[in-house]
Amino acid sequence: MKRLLLYFVIVSTGVLTVFSCKNKEKRNNTNDALSTINDSLNQNKNNSKLNQDWNLVWSDEFDGDAIDENNWNLQVVEPGHFNDEWQRYTNSSENAYVENGNLVIKAIHESDVHGMGQYSSARLNTANKQAFKYGKIAARVKLPCSNGIWPSFWMLGANINENGGDTPWPQSGEIDILELYGSKNDSIVEANLHYADKSNTHAQMGAASFELKAGKFADAFHVFELEWDADSVTWMVDGEEYASMAIAADELSEFHKEFFILLNIAVGGKWAGRPDAESVFPQYMFVDWLRVYKKNQ
Repeated sequence: MKRLLLYFVIVSTGVLTVFSCKNKEKRNNTNDALSTINDSLNQNKNNSKLNQDWNLVWSDEFDGDAIDENNWNLQVVEPGHFNDEWQRYTNSSENAYVENGNLVIKAIHESDVHGMGQYSSARLNTANKQAFKYGKIAARVKLPCSNGIWPSFWMLGANINENGGDTPWPQSGEIDILELYGSKNDSIVEANLHYADKSNTHAQMGAASFELKAGKFADAFHVFELEWDADSVTWMVDGEEYASMAIAADELSEFHKEFFILLNIAVGGKWAGRPDAESVFPQYMFVDWLRVYKKNQ
């Protein structure tokens, strides 16, 4: 899935075999290089068009044998720390690893009991390693599905105190590129912005949703994109724009600073619902690639 013909043409090979959310997809991949991708910005492997004005500045193609520590931190967090979520986040290779050209995040039910601390998962971030201000942030992802599952691809302000900065949330800002709530609808992803308003309290854009015309996000890979500049933030799925918000107002100053990237699967939580007897584990989030582009001047 990652074979590139050098200079000007990308040739995608292989057939995507669709599995249920209970199974992993196995694919063969070869290395590709940043310069080659830059030569072919008009097309990616999901046939989503990329404007010729964009220039690739960073990517992780997950073609190696292990998670690149130059890019990613694996947070270790006890259950209940975020949003009353039931999972503990680990740095174990059982919960996050590279396989068949994908980053794999695996949420595991570790007992026969449903409750706090009965699950493990992974939360990866690029804090203090890779941070970006403006651009196009894109990833090709196959999402999990099941009651109580909450996968996310998102960003936090690089100055957040959680990672050594001096600014608390929401003053640091949050950009949700995608969130899926398995207890709501496995065919819908949501986008949002969180920030501090004029009274310095939490405010948000309000969730905007994108629904597949058929099937669910666990059936196949999809390309999730965010375009972000000094004027606005815009969200797309497979090249289709579905949400946008202007960010020029003074109270949105958070969104004119650097942000880092996060990928995770949460289990339970006050927003996601709870796993139950119908839930299926383990659950997997596959990330084929993640890329950041800047506009050519």
